[in-house]
Amino acid sequence: MQRPADQWLNYHVWANDQLFSHLEQLPEEVFHAEVTSVFPSVAQALGHIYLFDQLYLSVLEGVPNEDIFPKMPIWSEETKGKSLGEVRQLFAGVADRFRDLLRRTSDPDQAMTIHHPKYGSLDTRFSEILQHVVNHGTYHRGNVTAMLRQQGYAGVPTDYLFFLLERQAGTPSP
Repeated sequence: MQRPADQWLNYHVWANDQLFSHLEQLPEEVFHAEVTSVFPSVAQALGHIYLFDQLYLSVLEGVPNEDIFPKMPIWSEETKGKSLGEVRQLFAGVADRFRDLLRRTSDPDQAMTIHHPKYGSLDTRFSEILQHVVNHGTYHRGNVTAMLRQQGYAGVPTDYLFFLLERQAGTPSP
């Protein structure tokens, strides 16, 4: 039986892939088009998800803040000006690293303490941070749907229920 943490990651990767596949069907300019929303473009919304996936992956890997924070501007720059296909490849690389980390993690519910320079320390669990990654992605994929509708295009369903239905039907997931 699959561990819940593995299922959450599979859902997150599946939902991102659904969104990328949908975006690939739309005109190229939709990805970088300026809109008045939470983010100025779909590309920048995806760049934000990528940045924070990288950040929380590093947190889960136990990388100290003094090594993470200097990388944040680099991760942010990695998506700027890139095509949809290039950004999709960056996401695939992070997904592979998350999968590798989960394979090496014998207890996804292990306790951990994370430290934030502004908000202090948090006693939590590995799985709770991973769940936060999934929730964060879900929230911002919703932003992308709103941004697509502003441009006259439909979004794509990425609800967890659709992931479960697809798995039940035997469609392979990530």
